[in-house]
Amino acid sequence: MRADRIEGGPARPLLSFQVITDTHVTADPQHVHNRNLERALLDISENAEDSCGIMHVGDVTDHGFPEEYEELARIWRSYGERLPRARFATGNHDMALTNWEARLSAFLAERAEGGGVPKFSDATASGEREELQRLWEQYGERLSEMRLEPGERGSGPEDWETKLGRFLEATGMPGPYHAHRIEGYLFLFLGTEKGLELFCSLSEEQLAWLDAQLVEETASGRPAFVFLHQPLKNTVAGSRESQRWYGVEQDEQLRRLLARHPRAIVFTGHTHWELEAEGTFYDGEDGLPPMFNSASVGYLWTDEDEHKDGSQGYYVEVYPDRVRVRGRDFERGAWIEAAQFEVLLASGE
Repeated sequence: MRADRIEGGPARPLLSFQVITDTHVTADPQHVHNRNLERALLDISENAEDSCGIMHVGDVTDHGFPEEYEELARIWRSYGERLPRARFATGNHDMALTNWEARLSAFLAERAEGGGVPKFSDATASGEREELQRLWEQYGERLSEMRLEPGERGSGPEDWETKLGRFLEATGMPGPYHAHRIEGYLFLFLGTEKGLELFCSLSEEQLAWLDAQLVEETASGRPAFVFLHQPLKNTVAGSRESQRWYGVEQDEQLRRLLARHPRAIVFTGHTHWELEAEGTFYDGEDGLPPMFNSASVGYLWTDEDEHKDGSQGYYVEVYPDRVRVRGRDFERGAWIEAAQFEVLLASGE
């Protein structure tokens, strides 16, 4: 297979679906992330009547808190039967045992001594200070009940199993990794099995499962769609070593595995790099299958390494001889001219 920019429009697809990622839903209904998700779902509900599903590539929530999943459910319910069924991969924001909670617990002592809301130390980096302040305002009461000691990670109720269970309950997914057969095509969702802050960790069992699924699918002659939150290093936009937003602990093992399965098509998130960026798709270099950076619904990032307001994703159409991947600007309700691709399916490959 190879990926090329679209030249002309093919006939009616065999099936179609949407790919979104990094929604970062918060507990605040008016937060820009939440409003961007509402806008994306409205776009899909109005333009994807024949869609077989929405494929979410992780970072569904901003911190994996119950209040965030409640807000996710509210947003999704508001569209009811207007949306196709959604499937979800986990992201590091959903699963990570970060030290935000531990840092906040340290400030509880400061509050107890001085009264009122903690005054965050000037020694804390400005971005972290703003995040801590926002977390305190949204979740302070519940976090104070956790009684984490400064520096603790994964203790109390916020261990990895708790976060995974919360994700599975909210999304209806069967496990950290799972397969779905949709209208004859295979959709594979990978996910971390450790609560790492940025990277994902794929067990030997998960990698063997992925290999077996792809081996079995080879005989069908159809492409298989693979979804993983973190990209392989030096593949799609944002994953270059200098850009820092790769993140698979088993990078080499997964790279070798995928190289054996050229009919796979991989979608990743995590980087937030806008679809107009250089390297939005990775066109099968080094014998790897095509890989697509899926941008972000919550907010975007640029090749200049800067934050950018915006909300993007993909509409995907599958044909007998090709897969059409069309970048969509959900904020403007328009196609992204620089992100219109086709993956050509070579017969007998």
